[in-house]
Amino acid sequence: MAKTALKGNPVNTNSDLPSVGSQAPMFSLTKVDLSELSSSELQGKRVILNVFPSVDTPTCAQSVRTFNEEVSHLANTVVLCISQDLPFALARFCGAEGLDNVVSASAFRSSFAEDFGLKLLESPLAGLTARAVIVLDEKGSVLHAELVSEIAEEPNYEAAKAVL
Repeated sequence: MAKTALKGNPVNTNSDLPSVGSQAPMFSLTKVDLSELSSSELQGKRVILNVFPSVDTPTCAQSVRTFNEEVSHLANTVVLCISQDLPFALARFCGAEGLDNVVSASAFRSSFAEDFGLKLLESPLAGLTARAVIVLDEKGSVLHAELVSEIAEEPNYEAAKAVL
């Protein structure tokens, strides 16, 4: 079990994030067109998992905007912006903002949050995903894993980019 915080109040997750050097769990997410996105489709690409509670909060929205801008020049790299939001909400936000350098995906019908140790166990956000950034290499090995210590704060973008 890992700990984060929401406005200074401690919040537990269901487990720990995958450690650097380990193989990331296989996963399946739902894209905004309701089709499935499997981690096996991403083999051979570097992947940034930008995980957050909901795109309808200012900090989460900003993380999607920042990754959209920051990674557009990185070769062979895919950024997945992942939350428990319904695919419709993710599509609405990215469409309205013109964000097309990231892939939005919902974990609402999968065990992604549990498998990655990101399911929030208590607080008003219980059941949603914690804010985290996990970077995978072309073979799915973890290069970087950050559970953001305060859910209301942005992740360390530079640390994520530095491992790439």
